Amino acid sequence: MGLLSSRTSIRSPSYLLPVLVLLSIFSLSAVFFLYKVDDFATRIKTLAGDNLDPTPWHLFPPKELHKDTSPRSRAYKVLHCSYLSCSSLSQWQTPLRFDSSKPVENCPQFFRWIHHDLEPWAKTGINMTHIMEAKKLAAFRVVIVGGRLFVDLYYDCVQSRAMFTIWGLLQMLKRYPGMVPDVDIMFDCMDKPVIDRTTNGPLPLPLFRYCTNQRSFDIPFPDWSFWGWPETNLRPWSEEFPDIKVGSHAKNWSQKFPLAYWKGNPDVASPLRVELLKCNDTERWGAQIMRQNWTEEAKDGFEKSKLSNQCKNRYKIYAEGFAWSVSLKYILSCNSLALIIAPQYEDFFTRGLIPKKNYWPVSPTNLCPSIKFAVDWGNSNPSEAETMGQRGQDFMESLSMDRVYDYMFHLIAEYSKLQDLAPSPPSSALEVCVDSLLCLADANQRKFLERTYTFPSPTPPCKLEPPNQSVIKSWMNEKEEAINEVRNMESQKNPV
Repeated sequence: MGLLSSRTSIRSPSYLLPVLVLLSIFSLSAVFFLYKVDDFATRIKTLAGDNLDPTPWHLFPPKELHKDTSPRSRAYKVLHCSYLSCSSLSQWQTPLRFDSSKPVENCPQFFRWIHHDLEPWAKTGINMTHIMEAKKLAAFRVVIVGGRLFVDLYYDCVQSRAMFTIWGLLQMLKRYPGMVPDVDIMFDCMDKPVIDRTTNGPLPLPLFRYCTNQRSFDIPFPDWSFWGWPETNLRPWSEEFPDIKVGSHAKNWSQKFPLAYWKGNPDVASPLRVELLKCNDTERWGAQIMRQNWTEEAKDGFEKSKLSNQCKNRYKIYAEGFAWSVSLKYILSCNSLALIIAPQYEDFFTRGLIPKKNYWPVSPTNLCPSIKFAVDWGNSNPSEAETMGQRGQDFMESLSMDRVYDYMFHLIAEYSKLQDLAPSPPSSALEVCVDSLLCLADANQRKFLERTYTFPSPTPPCKLEPPNQSVIKSWMNEKEEAINEVRNMESQKNPV
């Protein structure tokens, strides 16, 4: 009886069989559901770089994402950040009311280049054909509708460029709530313009990026580093510039043997920087050329600028790398006399710089002698050289974050006027808001982003001057004449 009783006790009563079947079905459904969730998450593209390949036109090693978390944790974080972090209604849509009794400040003169950059579409407008053709060369698409921002991702951007660029746009929307018009923008995040004016003349493609040149239609936009560059530990512009300015006062313009100074990475497919290494002779060329290791310097403390210590030299050299370089604004901020070697690429603000006013132009074809001439001229004319360097710093000080946001606002507003379409996010786009972007950011990225929160502006955007191509042409002529004047001085070898 005991044995029988024992056997009977382990048998499941017949009324429990349906429950067990349901539990089995539920377990299988749960496993299937989790599988589907994981599978879906592995196909979601994010601003952190999840499930994105590098741009085909500039390959770089894939990012190591979420290496300290399990695949399932990664999947749920991607889902949460992508779909559950943004509310359905924007909290920044209520238009601001400004004090109409106060005059609106005029924008800096270089804002006029906005009209010049958009002039190719002044007659044709921008239609969906333009947008779809530009998509072939874009890393991502930004659509703003009703104050809400949507991003359609195509390729990964190197480091955290895409994340910080979108953060800047989100802050601009917060700064001017209810004022930013609906817009549809294609954006590339690499350093070389690609829309050639000759080959793309019949159908100019509107593509935003961080730089342009005179041969391209690419539309320059403020770069990511204004909100910080975590990979190099460069802080946001609002913190970096004041510290650079303080450090710049340490130089001594009466010292006996001042030198031109350059510190950078020559190993970036830049023939110019390789050639510049040959000028590293303090006796012959009056120049000190040093290699820069961003990886090592990124280990420095976050609270203090690493660049301010490089501002003690009377002269600083700027040489482009593979293409456009983000470093020019930091060099100009030093109030050293910037020796700029004939840049091919321009970002949104450098068109406002004038040779012999804000910097000294150096010849790329006669590099070392041209640097030597600039140093000799500055040593013979220390007051003029110091004033020129100071005007370069003053120009950068005028480029506050207020002006950066104003430039973004006016560029988007003028661009939107040219669109012959009603902006609408494609089905593949995801809404991005402050919370969703911070959700995707790692701890180091959040440290930078959270320091650049902005709030609704107490004043309206600066007033943009109307289009005037003759003004643009006069600036270009003035720049060319100043450069020719310096080349003539060099040919005469008369530093005075």
